[in-house]
Amino acid sequence: MRTSIIIAMSMMLGSTAFAQEKLETTVSSDIVSSYIWRGQDLGSVSAQPALGVSYKGLSLTAWSSVGLSQPDDTKEFDLTLGYTLGRLNIGITDYWFNDGLDPLNRYFRYDAHSTNHLFEANIGYDFGVASVQWFMNFAGNDGAKKDGKRAYSSYLEFAVPFKIAMVDWTATAGAVPFATTFYGTSGFAITNLSLRATKAIDVTPSFTIPVFAQVTANPCSQKAFLAFGITLHP
Repeated sequence: MRTSIIIAMSMMLGSTAFAQEKLETTVSSDIVSSYIWRGQDLGSVSAQPALGVSYKGLSLTAWSSVGLSQPDDTKEFDLTLGYTLGRLNIGITDYWFNDGLDPLNRYFRYDAHSTNHLFEANIGYDFGVASVQWFMNFAGNDGAKKDGKRAYSSYLEFAVPFKIAMVDWTATAGAVPFATTFYGTSGFAITNLSLRATKAIDVTPSFTIPVFAQVTANPCSQKAFLAFGITLHP
């Protein structure tokens, strides 16, 4: 499900830009060695294209993940509507997976008890030296609490960007505050401690390719990952 997208993470986190005065379009794709999201392993080598439009702080983004090496990897298609006002951002994401409550994997099936969609809201603030985001599932194929009721699964994340030796770094800490089968937690748990480095490699004087590597540890599941990726864009 999403990087560090998850889309909400890659498009909303740490945004401080003022609202632009013209319509802007973004087209890009990440190729990653493994799909690691909020401390969870969601697939192996994957292509993750994104298409977005934005205007005066309002943005609409489509994002997908498709496994390239393992046919059984989950396919994902997300739509995110976001709004940024100064350092504050809010958003709603519709996640869809080809593995959920609907055995036929129909995209346009939204029935609460047989859908593959999951709906999440987020709110965040960028303090400059650090940013914080709160995410909460509010509808669709969410996880359950210990009593079997909807968990309204939530996730809190802090991120600190910094620069060392011409390389952009981001340190991230994420936690799940309540018990939920969605994140595999029985109560409050730290699920994501990660360190990511990004650097643009010059191919020609006018063309660069950003590459990144990320180390992630999940203290809750006792797992750790190292992922590498490249970003392609016009």
